Amino acid sequence: MSAIKKVVLAYSGGLDTSIILKWLQDVYHCEVVTFTADIGQGEEVEPARAKAEAMGVKDIYIEDLREEYARDYVFPMFRANTIYEGEYLLGTSIARPLIAKRLVEIAKQTGADAISHGATGKGNDQVRFELGAYALNPNIKIIAPWREWDLNSREKLMAYAEQHNIAVDYKKKGKKSPYSMDANLLHISYEGDILEDPWAEPEDDMWRWSVAPEAAPDQPTYIELSFSKGDIVAIDGKPMSPAEVMIYLNDVAGKNGIGRDDIVENRYVGMKSRGCYETPAGTVMLKAHRAMESLTLDREVMHLKDDLMPRYASLIYNGYWWSPEREMMQTMIDASQQNVNGVVRLKLYKGNVIVVGRMSDTDSLFDKSIATFDDDAGAYNQKDAEGFIKLNALRLRIAGKKRDK
Repeated sequence: MSAIKKVVLAYSGGLDTSIILKWLQDVYHCEVVTFTADIGQGEEVEPARAKAEAMGVKDIYIEDLREEYARDYVFPMFRANTIYEGEYLLGTSIARPLIAKRLVEIAKQTGADAISHGATGKGNDQVRFELGAYALNPNIKIIAPWREWDLNSREKLMAYAEQHNIAVDYKKKGKKSPYSMDANLLHISYEGDILEDPWAEPEDDMWRWSVAPEAAPDQPTYIELSFSKGDIVAIDGKPMSPAEVMIYLNDVAGKNGIGRDDIVENRYVGMKSRGCYETPAGTVMLKAHRAMESLTLDREVMHLKDDLMPRYASLIYNGYWWSPEREMMQTMIDASQQNVNGVVRLKLYKGNVIVVGRMSDTDSLFDKSIATFDDDAGAYNQKDAEGFIKLNALRLRIAGKKRDK
């Protein structure tokens, strides 16, 4: 342990990382550099500076990474319509590659010997942080306190905090411990406490970003999202940056009760885990993007993307953002988006995202003259369907004759 002189800690200022900061100082007797990322968690990050200073930290990095996060991580992921196990929009997973990248970069800038994180030994985040760090710096040293110490419960952590006079911001009256929560521009997640019982319904006051669908307005909200090469670039005609898009959609969708999910998922480390997620912007973005692709994307390209999406989602969920296979797939996905341009009109109503219109002046593959139920003036020869069907049925007919014999 004495070989470690300086460590860069991913530091939120919350319970876990505040304890880790003190633990690193006491156990490794090293200098700690803190890194706090603003990726849209909706809370002030500057208080982390005062907490770190109070614990003797000299090098403190606090960075606004919201635009980089939205532009370089969330938007590329949504070009693939990415969803894990049919439900999870990967709000935690997609934030980890960016944090890992900055940890490695700051370690190089400050001459640190190692990086450290607050991910538990049971979770996916330890894998995501460390796979990312190793991909970017194969020789990096990583300290994962949850795999070393014996503070293996919230109660022990809070007792440690009290013993060492570490401030704890969030205590909920009547509960033995707070939820484990993680937030960024894409989502906020909740785990632990009563959620560890898959039968227990989440409490109403747990949710932070959305109203309950039954409490949402009785009148729908209509919005129009403009796409350029698969990315949302404007809302209701107003140009917006990627982060601005997400901030706006989180607000308007949350007010309409959109984005709540209660999921039991398969963690990469092997166990099933129950978590609740609020993803207002992501829920809208996924629905709108698929609608835009339905109008502008070739059938076989769309189906190929759908075939590959679960693999792509698993790569992100399992921590392989910086892998060559993910980068290869991203190149293909991005190439598919060149003609995904146009406008989608949505109706937001009591937890629902309803597509009510889509158009593209330049790239629509919808041909009304062919698709019409009225007289198509010879644009489509219905007699051609007979041969098409018979050829496609040939192998089925041969197999049927064999069965008959």
